[in-house]
Formats: sequence, C-alpha cells, structure tokens
Amino acid sequence: MSTVACAEPPSDPATVLYDDRVVAVEQTLAAPNDLWVTPEDLTRINGFEIKPQGVCLEELCIPLRQDEDSDLFVTRRGQAWFNVTQLAERLDQAFVVDQEHRVWSFGELPAKRTAFLESARAPDFTLQDRDGNDVRLSDFLGKKVLIVTWASW
Repeated sequence: MSTVACAEPPSDPATVLYDDRVVAVEQTLAAPNDLWVTPEDLTRINGFEIKPQGVCLEELCIPLRQDEDSDLFVTRRGQAWFNVTQLAERLDQAFVVDQEHRVWSFGELPAKRTAFLESARAPDFTLQDRDGNDVRLSDFLGKKVLIVTWASW
C-alpha cells in the first residue's frame, strides 16, 4: 500500500504516457513514490472521472471516499488530489516511472483487455498476399480463418 502524500505544496510538473498519448501535468502533489494529480488531470490522463459513487471510467467504478484522506484521495490546502499509481495497482495496471525525469508510463487497463478477449473478435488488419494485393481480415467475416505468424528472432 502506498503512503498518503504529506501536506507539502504542489511539486514539479510530470509527464504521463498512456494510450499512445503524452499528457503534461503542470502540478503534482509531492510524494516519494506515487503520482498524485488533480481530478481534472486524472481525466486528461486516463479518462477516469471522480463522481459521487467513486472514480469511474464508463461502467467501471471504484468506490472512493471523498470526505476523508485515503491512499487514493486527499485534500491539501483546499485542493483535491488523486493517486494515479494507487489506482493502477488496484486495477492490476502495469506502470513504470523514471523518477529523475518525472515521466510515468501506464500500460493498458486489464479490464479493457478482458472485454476484447470476451468478444472473440480480432481487430481488422491488412496484409499483402504473395502477389502484393492487400487482403483484409474483414474480407473473411463469417468464415473460419487460420492465421500463422513467424519471426526469425
């Protein structure tokens, strides 16, 4: 479990990499191992919103007490702060951090991967056949397809 950020003023900016985007965060709450951001920056980073029932992304909601400090949410000097790294840990979302450069990179949410796997539908892609013609996976919709891949490494 992470430690709750202290009562220090906001610290240096940070950069967050997520979902093929780079999000510049102007202020973070000083904490040695966690990324604390404002609720507005939380939404810019990963789409989660703080609502009365919790912190939510579409149908996914994590209960969140907003009337007292916790490992996910604190209020300092009248400003609410949210712990993005603690949310990632609760959701089993992979992340890495470069503390020296204040860059955080978050992997895909496992909950999103699960939905993809349950649909049993591969994303559409295009490859060239032996004659150089484009062939799309969607061209075979409704048919059984065997895809064989190989790499020399």
